[in-house]
Amino acid sequence: MHNMDDMDFPTPDVPVESVTPAALKARIDAGEAITILDTRMQSDYEEWRIDGERVESINVPYFEFLDADIDDEVLARIPDDREITVLCAKGGASEYVAGALKERGYDVEHLDEGMNGWARIYERVAVERYDGAGRLYQYQRPSSGCLGYLVVDDGEAAVIDPLRAFTDRYIDDAAELGVELTYALDTHIHADHISGVRELVDRGVEGVIPEASVDRGVTYADEMTLAVDGDEFRVGDATIETVSTPGHTSGMTSYLIDGSLMATGDGLFVESVARPDLEEGDEGAPEAARQLYASLQERVLTLPDDTLVGGAHYSDAAEPAADGTYTAPIGRLVAEMDALTMDEDEFVDLILSDMPPRPANYEDIIPTNLGQQEADDEEAFELELGPNNCAASQESLAGD
Repeated sequence: MHNMDDMDFPTPDVPVESVTPAALKARIDAGEAITILDTRMQSDYEEWRIDGERVESINVPYFEFLDADIDDEVLARIPDDREITVLCAKGGASEYVAGALKERGYDVEHLDEGMNGWARIYERVAVERYDGAGRLYQYQRPSSGCLGYLVVDDGEAAVIDPLRAFTDRYIDDAAELGVELTYALDTHIHADHISGVRELVDRGVEGVIPEASVDRGVTYADEMTLAVDGDEFRVGDATIETVSTPGHTSGMTSYLIDGSLMATGDGLFVESVARPDLEEGDEGAPEAARQLYASLQERVLTLPDDTLVGGAHYSDAAEPAADGTYTAPIGRLVAEMDALTMDEDEFVDLILSDMPPRPANYEDIIPTNLGQQEADDEEAFELELGPNNCAASQESLAGD
């Protein structure tokens, strides 16, 4: 071994092939059988990892490979009859481990930039069932399940729930589509990722946040357009209507895009409903759950059955539609999700009974999104690594 890299791992003596995150994602999407050796610590692995229908994932922390003589029991856990993709957090440990395995005859590659690189994948997928004016796209971040929306018509565009890490991407996509990005709208104060609305305002885009969210202590409200229930924003001939849907948070707001798709933020997902405890904690959760029930029953489920729902997140339990987007007609969700046909007491009991852990670093992400504390781009990116955990447990909500 020779030359220490910036991660303080020796560079392997043998050349190690690498795979880019985008190329690995394409192979997973194509249904290839992939075997991953994840060398992060077990706690990180259990919190979030790369999954897929034909992905086999093995977790052996990198320190198990540091001795010149790797334990036979460790090697016995790693298949030697197929290619192995080794990954770590940033790419240093995985290259070292892949080299150690290659020297022992394994067929290996390592993932460029590790899970940090995986977290930079951001895909724009056309919503084919959208039948409003113009075109509608869904943004997908597979590492965390974050979703956003881009509506485009007649030279203008609006992005809903933009992520700060992809500020340049929205500007570039608008240019590629030959339109000007005119609006950036947030559905609520997010707890799982850093919003990109303020950065887009700095680029000349009109920022929109729900007026109801300002009571939580937003410090930049005077730079924003404050949306109240019923407000409409025009994008070419398309209309984005503001629909107040409190529950996940007191200021939670949905946006109905030209009567065709309801961007529900963290209120309703294609596989679950919101968790109600991220604003007022366990104490305020029962009241928030009742608010959520009323919002869903009175403001969302009253829309025509063929209205599409698109949330701000998806989980491993979500099945994409035929067009590859995580969208579904309201009628189908009502038919498939027991929680949407329960009475209020049953609904409240259900979503309070089985909530997953809160999002990683939410106690720093919320104040950052409120403008109460600062984070530079790298700090912001690091804060939001991991699962979003903004839904109630999927297992308890789906129909049998």
